[in-house]
Amino acid sequence: MIATILPGSTNFHAVGYNEHKVSKGIARLIEIQNFGSLGTFHKPTPSELVGYLQKYSSQNSRIRKPQFHVAISCKGHEMSEDELLDFAHQYLKEMGYGESGQPLLVYSHYDTENTHLHIVTSRVAPDGRKIHHSHERRRSLEVIDHILGNNRKKKTEDDIDAAKQYTFSSFSQFKAIMVSMGYEVYQKDENVFVKHGGKVQKKIPFTEIESLFKSGYREKIRCRQLRSILKKYRDVSSNKEELQKELKTKFGIDIVFFGKKDAPYGYMLVDHANRTVIHGARVLVVEELLDFATPEERFNRIEDYIDRLLTLNPKITQGEIYSKIRKQRAYIKKGIIYFDGQSRPLKPFMAEAIDRNNRIAMVEMFSPVTESERDLLCKIFKVSRTDLVDISPERTHYHTDAVKHLREIFNDETVFSVRSRLHEEGFTIRQEEDATYAVNFKQHIIINLTEENFNLERLKKQLIKKTEQQKQHQIRKSSSHLSSKTKLRDAGGGSHSEKREWEVGNKGSYDDLENSYYLKR
Repeated sequence: MIATILPGSTNFHAVGYNEHKVSKGIARLIEIQNFGSLGTFHKPTPSELVGYLQKYSSQNSRIRKPQFHVAISCKGHEMSEDELLDFAHQYLKEMGYGESGQPLLVYSHYDTENTHLHIVTSRVAPDGRKIHHSHERRRSLEVIDHILGNNRKKKTEDDIDAAKQYTFSSFSQFKAIMVSMGYEVYQKDENVFVKHGGKVQKKIPFTEIESLFKSGYREKIRCRQLRSILKKYRDVSSNKEELQKELKTKFGIDIVFFGKKDAPYGYMLVDHANRTVIHGARVLVVEELLDFATPEERFNRIEDYIDRLLTLNPKITQGEIYSKIRKQRAYIKKGIIYFDGQSRPLKPFMAEAIDRNNRIAMVEMFSPVTESERDLLCKIFKVSRTDLVDISPERTHYHTDAVKHLREIFNDETVFSVRSRLHEEGFTIRQEEDATYAVNFKQHIIINLTEENFNLERLKKQLIKKTEQQKQHQIRKSSSHLSSKTKLRDAGGGSHSEKREWEVGNKGSYDDLENSYYLKR
């Protein structure tokens, strides 16, 4: 049972609020008392009701806001409308609003999933005195407890005993359990105070709570499950209150926030099903938990951020963008944004710019010193904007060492094929109209062999020698073919032929006879 005392007013705006709901068909005036002749011949209008209350309250001009407006509700529909009305009468009487002659309006509302009434009256008693209102909200709870026969202290003790059965490792976690049960808890002078209904119900030595601290709950599987649950229901909730209600109703999990109501700095998850408390930061950071934007809105934010990065740095690469957006749990690859298990194509102009920048970065890894080197690399990596590629002011020591090493290869007369040796060293020969280059794509080195005065004839000799070698091989092959025909003609005498020894000698040495290759033939 809950009684919520709502703000007072000078003009009894609660009448208009309730009558508006009546006009919408979601409320009904179920009781009107002590309004004189109003309602005798016809249903009074809202302005007539307000006028009467104002005239009645004018008996005591010292009361600036005479309206008393209270909503009384039960859990679900555990009480009927008539039962709740009887409870309301008892409540008003004990709160001081039940004297004979006190004007009273009672509305029943039907726009929620629980039975509840709204009551409007005046804070002025029929004899003109002000109705006692000190500690009104605390007295309201005490009145409810008295009517229902509740023992709030006993209930507090029972709830504390229940909280002690949970796994918690700090005072903050114990506090989260009690807050999830509807209590206020604070520590002062080595004591823990448990407050409910505006009144301290229990005082506990801090050492008693401290002795219950256990090792923190760190089950990774459960944390992953909770992370998925939180993200799923966050995306279908409009605010943290709605999210809290969904988690409590569907999973028995309370989200207890710490800090300011509109700007909490952290939270705890009280998992009643497993009787554990988990620090929210281990599951989902609070900023991410309270990000109630739709997935589409989040993608738009990431894309806008990437657009700003490109504006600030037109040459920013995919890797550099990743380092900026990874805190948002997003990354890009081949023109696609990946975020939280979902993906969406980047805008074409952005995808093209990032791809171009990646290629420019690859060119600049070679540290080209001349425009010709830059242009060749841009040609290789298909970079159309050569003007965006930076030219290095000086050679790197990697380039100098590579030139020295290549000179040793070119000057070594024992190296039969310079081109093959360069290939073994990771260099590819690139012949352009005005120069010959050696490019190492693994070590990011480009050498202008022409400019460095290498003996390029060594590259050509390889081709000449290879051609001569091929010609000699062809001659030997032709000779072998002719000899084979001669041998077949001379071998007609069988194994005792006088030419047999010559035939074997033509094959090679006698040792070769044991070679399986010849035996198979």
